[in-house]
Amino acid sequence: MAVVSGKDQAQAPKFTSGSPLRHVVVMTTTGSIGLMAVFAVDLANLFYISMLGVRELAAAVGFAGTILFFQISLCIGLTIGTGAIVARAIGSGDREEARRLAGSSLVVMLLASLTVGILTVPFLDPILSALGAQGETKQFAETYLTIVSPTMPLLGVGMCCSALLRAVGDARRSMNVTLFAGLAAAVLDPILIFGFDLDLMGAAIAALLSRCVLVAIGWHGASTVHGLVGRPSMAALPRDARQLFKVAGPAILTNIATPVASAYVTFSMAKFGDAAVAGLAIVDRVVPVAFGVIFALSGAVGPIFAQNLGARIFERIRETLRASLTVMLTYVASVWFVLFLGQDLLVQVFSVEGVAADIVRLFCTLTAGGFLFIGCLFVANAAFNNLGFPLLSTGFNWGRATLGTIPFVTLGAWAGGAQGIVIGQAAGALVFGLAAVVVAFRVVGRLRDDRLGPEPASPWPEAAAQPVSSGKAALATLTAARTAEAED
Repeated sequence: MAVVSGKDQAQAPKFTSGSPLRHVVVMTTTGSIGLMAVFAVDLANLFYISMLGVRELAAAVGFAGTILFFQISLCIGLTIGTGAIVARAIGSGDREEARRLAGSSLVVMLLASLTVGILTVPFLDPILSALGAQGETKQFAETYLTIVSPTMPLLGVGMCCSALLRAVGDARRSMNVTLFAGLAAAVLDPILIFGFDLDLMGAAIAALLSRCVLVAIGWHGASTVHGLVGRPSMAALPRDARQLFKVAGPAILTNIATPVASAYVTFSMAKFGDAAVAGLAIVDRVVPVAFGVIFALSGAVGPIFAQNLGARIFERIRETLRASLTVMLTYVASVWFVLFLGQDLLVQVFSVEGVAADIVRLFCTLTAGGFLFIGCLFVANAAFNNLGFPLLSTGFNWGRATLGTIPFVTLGAWAGGAQGIVIGQAAGALVFGLAAVVVAFRVVGRLRDDRLGPEPASPWPEAAAQPVSSGKAALATLTAARTAEAED
């Protein structure tokens, strides 16, 4: 048996051997630390805003978050494509191709995010009006977004570097990208909001600075430590961009579905006043903290699938899918129980009452259980994308965003007001989550039984994608570390 150098071990595919369940658990645990740190800071940020005692500020955060969700979804799609094509190149043993694809993908991400981030600013007034924002609430949201939106390239490049660390299997540095960005925001938020008396503008400046930390940590890990970013070539860039968009194209379409649904929910909730939107904003920020492990889990499946697909080890794919569902279901059930017990404390911490408190209590009591089915959709999307069936992922996400949201939310608003909207949203997730996981097992069975590679199975044969979940799940950064041995 040959001795493998440390460098060769670092470059070897890490997920083609060992227990799939162990990979999923280790990667999810590692990724959850950094991911949930970011979302915990986001939740704390809303807590600081609520301490100011101005209801319009809390509602403004909700409206601004809906617009940022669209921007993040574009970054997610490109991040999915980047991580997938690079992970597959690494899985097949072509390190130089992986470096070239990484450099080209970063250029595409920079150009796309810069264009969208800047062009959003002139249209903030009509967009916020369309979402139902009015008066001071709209002004607060517009001020916040005017500062944060142009920094979208920082977020995009940071996320892209995080995807490269996922692809190469560096669990610690992948975690540190979001962990240190979250810590920076945690320190800056109270200083700028209270110390400098900047209110919502202080929160926006803190977000800008934390994105600078995100891209600095990510670039250092991907480029300096692993040498994974090759110099972009103008000759190769068009070809690489086409390969990227064969995955990123359907992934972007898939991801946009989630903020479309979120926008409709926010629009429907705005009819019941700023208090209802504020309650929804609290739930939207509790969700990623409470269920960040599920977002991290969905990110974990991508590199495992991609490397095993690149190595053509099909038996491990079904094991990975089963392990992911087992971890997801166990975790969601546990968190749901904790939320049910702690609902009174949550209401007291955010000092909400009336319809806002009702929405928070309803979430803790009932609709948090909907993540049992949302989690199924996350894991199923990972299987569809990574096994060469991205259109299925696109179809299920858009199905949930339209047929699973609009009629359910509309009926809920008519029958139960603001609380009915939350119930309707959860009901739609149930239908599409169950359907998606059934189809996912059929897809995996086809690969196992027929030994099909991705080429005949997909209109986008060059790459498999990482899972799609939501804009918030975009920052899930996880991988496990396992060295490989080579035989003579």
